[in-house]
Amino acid sequence: MRASLLAPLLALAAPAVAAPLTMHVGETWIFAIRNGQPSAVRKVTTATNPAKGQVRASVSALGGTTMVLTNATGLAYKFRAELIGSDGKAATARSCTLPAGNRQAFESWQQRAVAVRIGAFKRTDDPGKC
Repeated sequence: MRASLLAPLLALAAPAVAAPLTMHVGETWIFAIRNGQPSAVRKVTTATNPAKGQVRASVSALGGTTMVLTNATGLAYKFRAELIGSDGKAATARSCTLPAGNRQAFESWQQRAVAVRIGAFKRTDDPGKC
């Protein structure tokens, strides 16, 4: 009995596992990058600007699927992007470098997706390779 009462408390105390962020078309999110994954994730409006140390990402269905990212972390990143189809299957998508300096990255794919999953962020010295 005591063990069953303790389990929920231990689950709350356990650190959250960093995972990629899945954003549906029409959504905008702000997050920090910790251990290569989005953390402190929260859904916001498109008018919300990222604070220092944050990234804002918006996904839309413009011309297939598009994603606009604004990076206020001060570091450039490479990252992994996957397009999630209406069947729930993920397909790796080409992504450009997310430049530092509060600049934007614009990703555009011809495929229609219901969501985009991003993660596996790695620092890079390349400021704008695509």
